[in-house]
Amino acid sequence: MAFLYTKATKKKHKKWYNTTFYAKFYYIKVMKSKNLEEALELWNSLQPLSEYDRHRLNKRFTIDFNYNSNHIEGNTLTYGQTELLLFFGKVNGAAKLKDCEEMKASDVCLKLSLAESQEKNFPLTQNFIRQLHRTLLREDYQVHYIRPDGNASSYTIHAGQYKTRPNSVVTRYGDIFTYASPEETPSLMSDLVDWYNLSEREEKLSPVDLAALFHYRYIRIHPFEDGNGRIARLMVNYILAKHGYPLLVVRSRQKNDYLEALHETDLDVGPAPSDGARATLTQIRPFRNYFRKMYANEIMFNVQFVKEQGPGVWWFDGEQVHFRTENSSKILELLSDNPNITYAQIKENIGINMSAIQRQLKSMMDKGYIVRTENGEWRVIITR
Repeated sequence: MAFLYTKATKKKHKKWYNTTFYAKFYYIKVMKSKNLEEALELWNSLQPLSEYDRHRLNKRFTIDFNYNSNHIEGNTLTYGQTELLLFFGKVNGAAKLKDCEEMKASDVCLKLSLAESQEKNFPLTQNFIRQLHRTLLREDYQVHYIRPDGNASSYTIHAGQYKTRPNSVVTRYGDIFTYASPEETPSLMSDLVDWYNLSEREEKLSPVDLAALFHYRYIRIHPFEDGNGRIARLMVNYILAKHGYPLLVVRSRQKNDYLEALHETDLDVGPAPSDGARATLTQIRPFRNYFRKMYANEIMFNVQFVKEQGPGVWWFDGEQVHFRTENSSKILELLSDNPNITYAQIKENIGINMSAIQRQLKSMMDKGYIVRTENGEWRVIITR
C-alpha cells in the first residue's frame, strides 16, 4: 500500500518515519482529509467488490446504521446488543423491550427502503413514506404527561399517519423551534414528494445534494409525531442507494455536530416552516457542507475497511481500533475461533499470566468489543 509521504513529512517525523505505527497514523490522517469527490473516486476504483467484501460491508452497515440512528434518538441498546439482536435474535444483559422492538423495526425499515430504491421506474410516493413510518412505529401508542395545571393528560402517537398535534423542539440554546402545523403538513409533504420526483427527472442536482436537501426539507416539515429523524436518515439512504452510491451512517457520537449544522441552517433559512420546506441548496449551505464532509469521511471508512485487512486489523463503529499490544488481537482471534474457550486455554495459547488475561478481557468487555452470553460463550463484536 502506498502512503503519501513528503520530504517535509519525513524530516519532521524522521524518528518514527519507518515504523508501522507512523504508517497507520499518517495513512488514516490522509484518508480522512479527502474531499467528497476524491473519496468517491477512491471508492469507485475498488469496484466491483468481491462477494466477501460486499458481505463484510453489508453486515457492518446493518449494525452501524441501526445502532447509530436509534441511539441518536435515545435508544439504550449497546452496539454489541444491537448486533446480537439483529443477527441472533436475542440480547445479552439488561435491555428494554421497547428498545429491542424499535431496533428490529428499524432494520425492517432499512431493508424495505433499500429494496424500494431498486425499483428504478417507480416514483417516490407519500404512501411509501407513511408505510415506512407505520413499520417503524409498529402501532399507535399513548403518551402520558402532566399539564402545567398539575392534571394528568395523554395523547396518541399515530403510526403511519401525519401529525394531528403541533410539534416543536427546544434547541440546545433554549429556543423553541416550531415545525409545520398539522393543517399545512399534507400539502407540504405533497410538494416535497413532487419536487423530489421532478428533481430526479431533471437530474440537475447530484444524488448527494438531493439527499441533503431532501433531509433538510423533510426535517423542517416534521410530518409525524415521532420518528422523524429516523425516517429522514432512512430516506437519505433510499436516495443514495437509488443512484448506486455508498450508504451513509450518521454517527451518534457526532450528534451535536449534526444538530448544530441543522440549527445553523435554520437560522439562515428563517423560522417559517413553509420556507424551510422549500429551502434551496444555496440556503442550506451549513448543512450541505457538513453533510458532504460527513459523507466523505464515511466513504473513506468504507475504503479503509475494504483495503486494510489482515492480522491485527480490527474495526468498531466506524473506526479502526489499534491495540497497545499484540496480545489483545491474539485473544480476540482465539475468542472468534472458539467461543467456548477457557481462561486456561487462552493462557496456554498466548503465554501471559491469568491476571493480565482477565484485565484485557474486562477492558474489551467495557468497551463493547466482546460480550459473554448467559451460557458462557464469547461473542466478538469488534470486526476484522
